Amino acid sequence: MIIAEAKPNSELLEMVSDCSNVLVVGCKGCVTVCNVGGAKEVGVLASALKIARRRQGRTIAVDEFTFERQCDPEYIDEIKDRIGDYDAVISIACGVGPQFLSERYPSASVFPGVNTKFMGGAVAHGVWEERCAGCGQCVIHHFGGICPIARCSKSLQNGPCGGSDHGMCEISKDVDCIWDAIVKRMMSRGRMDELMKFRPPKSWTTARDGGPRKMTREELKI
Repeated sequence: MIIAEAKPNSELLEMVSDCSNVLVVGCKGCVTVCNVGGAKEVGVLASALKIARRRQGRTIAVDEFTFERQCDPEYIDEIKDRIGDYDAVISIACGVGPQFLSERYPSASVFPGVNTKFMGGAVAHGVWEERCAGCGQCVIHHFGGICPIARCSKSLQNGPCGGSDHGMCEISKDVDCIWDAIVKRMMSRGRMDELMKFRPPKSWTTARDGGPRKMTREELKI
């Protein structure tokens, strides 16, 4: 899932400092799972904005709405009849959400309410770790089901560098050397010979380096 974290309320208050009528919109997708952008968080943020403004001796009207998804035009059309009523919209979806809203409603002032971090999963309650870089060409089958692109600090695909020490990455004693994990897993499976094969440099044209990406499924087009 896409992992995000809430922006500080002080930053959001600065964004809407000149606004008196604001709509906070959430998303029931990934950000709900990591407790950042669901209906509950929409309510909490709306209350926080009103309380903060009251402390400033000013008033602000804050309405709430939570989409099924903000990355789908079918759902963001749900506010088309009311979007013009607001000075600003704060989207607490991932970075895709506020962009879709801005594109659909070009006259609206849409602000991001969260910082989108990475694609990953929960490793403990309240703890998420990155697992995928969205490079467009998955190669984890070569590495025991582990992604060296997202999880190696240097995205190395031809073995560990010389900087790891006792299974830890040279960038921090708190960061595992993922190549240490890859080697141990391949050894346990008797597949070390596969790691000895030279793999040519990766084509990054399928990743963000090739420009903004687009995928089309002809069978799903209307």
